[in-house]
Amino acid sequence: MSTAAPSTGRNTPRAVRRWAPPWPYGPDDLRRNLRVLQRGPHDPAHRVVGGAIWRATRTPCGPATLRIAAEPAAGEITAEAWGPGAPWALDRLPALLGADDDPSAFVPRHRLVAEAHRRHPGLRLARTGLVLESLIPSILEQKVTTDEAYRAWRTLLRRYGEPAPGPADRLPERMHVMPEPRTWALIPSWEWHRAGVDNKRSSTILRAVARARRMEEAAHMDLTAAVTRLTAIPGIGPWTAAETLQRTNGAADAVTVGDLHLPGIVVYALTGARGGDDARMMELLAPYAGQRHRATRLILATGRTPPRRAPRFPRGDIARW
Repeated sequence: MSTAAPSTGRNTPRAVRRWAPPWPYGPDDLRRNLRVLQRGPHDPAHRVVGGAIWRATRTPCGPATLRIAAEPAAGEITAEAWGPGAPWALDRLPALLGADDDPSAFVPRHRLVAEAHRRHPGLRLARTGLVLESLIPSILEQKVTTDEAYRAWRTLLRRYGEPAPGPADRLPERMHVMPEPRTWALIPSWEWHRAGVDNKRSSTILRAVARARRMEEAAHMDLTAAVTRLTAIPGIGPWTAAETLQRTNGAADAVTVGDLHLPGIVVYALTGARGGDDARMMELLAPYAGQRHRATRLILATGRTPPRRAPRFPRGDIARW
């Protein structure tokens, strides 16, 4: 249920929804389940403040700011929202928090995974229903370090996004809503360069936003059809599609292949062997068919990673070229 309250801050009315999940859902579960939506500690569109999650998002109805907090004593999640997209965001709150996810379909096949499954009973796969919101930062993360990608996302949102709606006295500092497709399309080439984004990635983003409606339709498709829809855009491959659909569709089987680190982590965690590749990772994940992304999330939650031996992925600063 949503209720309107008097306008505050930027003349934006507040709406509130209280939702009682049918399973225990505490503050740690909230942070863990939505952490995948945050692009770095200074993401202008996602902040964690005092245990509450703040999200600035562009919905089909317009910009919205969402503040989500878990109240274990009451067995409820409380969400406040501001902006034209507030009703849309509140209506989809349960899906965002994993209500459409079905962890009962998951059966651990390794002792390590079984222990992680036992330790994290509140793990649910988020479903935003917003494709460009996850697709664009995933494209920015292609073939560069996460720090470089986070910097580019932060720079572009602050320069071309719009201030998040809501009360200025409550909003975390410098929160911004992602630009709309037309704004992305009008960013000059030199501004992409200044943000550290090479021509290949910026061109891929421009192709995606030119087909924004077709991209957003993937949020309502099954995994195979959604991957086909996204990868029809030159520059979007299986890695980018999986990283996107894990977030937009809550796709439990969307495995990230082609990643620099994930195969080594999965292989080491499950076998103790170093130097794992995609083929070996997929072989080990075969017993989890239909739930392979959930299996990797649980493996990552164990923190079991191979000792670092090789130097870090080299960092390049395209803005200085």
